[in-house]
Amino acid sequence: MMIPVRCFTCGNVIGEHWDEFTTRTEVGEDPAEVLDDLGVHRHCCRRMIVSHKDLVDVVAPYQ
Repeated sequence: MMIPVRCFTCGNVIGEHWDEFTTRTEVGEDPAEVLDDLGVHRHCCRRMIVSHKDLVDVVAPYQ
């Protein structure tokens, strides 16, 4: 599915960081440093971004 717009725990907006996070980590940057640069400091928000698996392309044909 798609990345949630807000963190489930604290409610901070995290969806806006997803595209830059994925592009920078695919290049080979350290995910912790990327999240620090993006200003994502709470561990609950970091968990939401790091543990997300994008499945929208897998689920889309079945809708």
